[in-house]
Amino acid sequence: MRKLTIVLALSLILLVGLSAGAAAQDIKIGLAVSTLNNPFFVDLKDGAESMAEEMGVEILTVDAQNDAAAQLSSVEDLLIKQIDVLIVNPVDGNAVVSAITAANDAGVPVITVDRAAEGGDVVSHIASDNVEGGKMAGEFIAKQLNKEGNVVELQGIPGTSAARDRGKGFNIVMDKYPNLKVIARQPAGFDRAEGMTVMENILQGNPDIDAVFAHNDNMALGAMEAISAAGRSDEIMIVGFDAIDDAVEAVKEGKMAATVAQRPTLMGEMAVETAVKVANGNEVKEYIPVPLELITD
Repeated sequence: MRKLTIVLALSLILLVGLSAGAAAQDIKIGLAVSTLNNPFFVDLKDGAESMAEEMGVEILTVDAQNDAAAQLSSVEDLLIKQIDVLIVNPVDGNAVVSAITAANDAGVPVITVDRAAEGGDVVSHIASDNVEGGKMAGEFIAKQLNKEGNVVELQGIPGTSAARDRGKGFNIVMDKYPNLKVIARQPAGFDRAEGMTVMENILQGNPDIDAVFAHNDNMALGAMEAISAAGRSDEIMIVGFDAIDDAVEAVKEGKMAATVAQRPTLMGEMAVETAVKVANGNEVKEYIPVPLELITD
């Protein structure tokens, strides 16, 4: 009787193990990325896909190429393919609500990563504290300029939580110091070429600039090119955000003063880990923070 009990127990354990393995294999995750023209989001995608492979789950990735309408269409395609969980990195926090609502209506849980949504039912948001990151950049600039000087802010895509929150944190610091003046604030779409063009125009109208804070490294690198072409590299410090490889290299070479590191690969990994938990019916935190670091050398 004892042997029979042991055999039955072992059989049950094996059956549960096989069922759990089968459940993992059956999980299908949809990943909707804002754009893969940005190295930051390529790293996020790579982290997500690597973790999906490690955990033995399927992941389907779509690229909206910074087009909110395209993101809605691609999410609808993912839903037709019967994904179990949707991870979305919004092009626009307001526009993405339609896509999230579509997932909600289909009974598919939604996780947002890096950028938040302005509505819909989201089970978890995974991101760095962008307000805190903006403050880190602002305090660094204030310290380097001895709390006095003229500063330019290159803003990201209007409507994204990243642009709003990084700008908020930065300007909280700027407002603390009366002798630090933000003499220009202009959006440059988180884009390198646009960052260069916008910075060229700002340079023409402002002969006295001490620092530039860009809401991401692509814009910072574009600004760096414009400043270099104008022969003003020795006058103007540049601080970016994201710590992409080109920016980290520029910091090491002394062409940029600093960048705020977000660790996008880790974001992608954490998003997939969270998605698997959700698919298995486990509770997850509404907000999961990703650590920040200021890179200055």
